[in-house]
Amino acid sequence: MITLGTASAAPGETDTGRLEVGETRDGSPVRLPVAVINGAGDGKTIYIQAVSDGDELNGLGVINRVVPRIDPAELSGTVLVVGIVNYFAFQVAEHRNPIDDRKMNRGYPGDRNGTTSERIAYETFQIAKDADLILDLHQGSTSRMLNETRVRCGVRHRLHGDCLRLAKVFGCGHVLDIKGPNGQLARVGPDRGIPTIDPELGGAVGWDEESIQYGVEGVFNVLRYYGFLDGDVAMETQTRARGFDQYGSPAGGLVHFNSDLGDRVAAGDVLFEVTDAFGARKGRVTADNDGIFWRTRRLPQVATGEYVCSVGTDIDSY
Repeated sequence: MITLGTASAAPGETDTGRLEVGETRDGSPVRLPVAVINGAGDGKTIYIQAVSDGDELNGLGVINRVVPRIDPAELSGTVLVVGIVNYFAFQVAEHRNPIDDRKMNRGYPGDRNGTTSERIAYETFQIAKDADLILDLHQGSTSRMLNETRVRCGVRHRLHGDCLRLAKVFGCGHVLDIKGPNGQLARVGPDRGIPTIDPELGGAVGWDEESIQYGVEGVFNVLRYYGFLDGDVAMETQTRARGFDQYGSPAGGLVHFNSDLGDRVAAGDVLFEVTDAFGARKGRVTADNDGIFWRTRRLPQVATGEYVCSVGTDIDSY
């Protein structure tokens, strides 16, 4: 029997339940939705989580579609799932936890006596730390972004090759291979010897079916490649970026992009122009380096210095 919160599953069974991680302001319990899929056969353990940022819902869309499709009778090993990590932010559709104004994915491995976010990070990491693989499902918040997978441990990390292979198996087509900030699960997991990736499934307000399907296929690719399920995986070449240039607006006004997501750009190419309300140009921004047009803001209106777009740089294939 494998137990996660109130979910318990014998071999060949699936169960869902709740993991208690604290209390709300009125003293009622905070219970995260969890699932245990205990395979009929022996094997590895994979931990999957979503919504550590409260407005990033594509990962939840993946879990919503994946869990019912996994037949525990055909599974070797165990799949452990936390469907919604950032409980408070999810309730109000905000990126950060409004209780402590923290970004959840900067607080791992957590602190059992810390802030609300640190306590949730601690409780979820107690599950993740015993897994053989970790998938931390994200998206580019509500911005427009490529479907990509992030390897955050850094190129000198002893598990970098394992994480890079996991990203290739997941197979979004694009990989951002840059060491992440302290406290990210995709950094802490490898430090504990667990290959971990951070799939960034596009960017949307609500959720986006195309990006969700990338995630669903990615999860099943991982389950098949690492022996949880039978089946072959076609390993496709990924486009990797090892740099990331971000651009702000030189003026207030309305943004007009000269490239679409996924386009190749060369140093000196115009990325976007800013006009006033009547179409008169106020500014123009060009690429500093060759790369791929990776991410943009969703709304056209900008203030001076406000974020507009990003270009993935130092591009190769693997």
